[in-house]
Amino acid sequence: MRGADITQQELFSYRTLEDRIPKDHPLRKLRAVVDILLTTLDSEFDALYARTGRESIPPERLLRASLIQVLFSVRSERQLVQQIEFNLLYRWFVGLTLDAEVWDHSTFSANRDRLLNERISRLFFERVVLLAEWQDLLSDEHFSVDGTLIQAWASMKSFVKKDGSSPPPEDGGRNPSVDFKGEKRSNATHASTTDPEARLYKKSEGDKAQLCFMGHALMENRTGLVVDVEVTHATGTAERDAAKIMIGRTVTKPGATVGADKAYDVPEFVQALREQRVTPHVARKEKGSAIDGRTTRHAGYRTSLKRRKRVEEIFGWSKTVGGLRQTRFRGLKKVAAQTVFTFAAYNLTRLGGLFGWRWSTA
Repeated sequence: MRGADITQQELFSYRTLEDRIPKDHPLRKLRAVVDILLTTLDSEFDALYARTGRESIPPERLLRASLIQVLFSVRSERQLVQQIEFNLLYRWFVGLTLDAEVWDHSTFSANRDRLLNERISRLFFERVVLLAEWQDLLSDEHFSVDGTLIQAWASMKSFVKKDGSSPPPEDGGRNPSVDFKGEKRSNATHASTTDPEARLYKKSEGDKAQLCFMGHALMENRTGLVVDVEVTHATGTAERDAAKIMIGRTVTKPGATVGADKAYDVPEFVQALREQRVTPHVARKEKGSAIDGRTTRHAGYRTSLKRRKRVEEIFGWSKTVGGLRQTRFRGLKKVAAQTVFTFAAYNLTRLGGLFGWRWSTA
């Protein structure tokens, strides 16, 4: 018998939001892990808020919502709030009930900007790394390092002369045309009016120059987890400078190896690693390499060169799923906070696979 297409609104619902989420849903275990990690940050959250005044959005819910935004590739805070309104899975993960009112997107952004700074993002990232160490998933012997460009939230039209002598646009309107053909532009004489901290840079010959920042990751070779992160201005030496900082504070075991591509094959960088008692497994340049036969004769060198390519999986996931191809923020500190949090989200998805919990959102 054919059923009638009659829509009758129910006055009451007898199923809770908890009942509507399948018991075997992959995000259930992720939610349990995230709740434990956020509990360890309770004292840090207390220090950010005044004892009196109107209550803000709970910081735990802000971070869970930000995690949903990264894991499910939600492109903006406005869209995120809209989806939390009607998506029961998102409501449950964030911690809202069926009848709870969702925040306005501007309120969410204002509260998030205060909470999700580089310090809190890095603390959350460090808690995820400690979780991996507690599960004996990290070694202290073999690492890889690399960097990637993060496109700034600024257009090339905003890149004008610092002395204000750039000619005004020829036509008006909201998006006027700017003709800079034949004009020599550099970071020494020009700056973006939209994001003054962004730098004009290109990573290779023949590539186009763009306004960007540079993100750096130190990866543990055995599991492919990110163990340290840095975000810097985009310069020719930024990759090596950031690598030395991350290696200095993370790689503590004498004789540990660090793999890297040919951009790191510079005598100054190789010597700096040797002074830190770290073995530089850097890919050799065809001419003028700083890596000699003492390093390349070992089988571990060839293994490191194969393993180091896995760092590209981190950058690939962060840009395609995590939304890090072009930052949603302006200024080095906010871009750094977004990058560190995105890499923390990557580690969580990676841990899900290592634990066999299958909480990947792909």
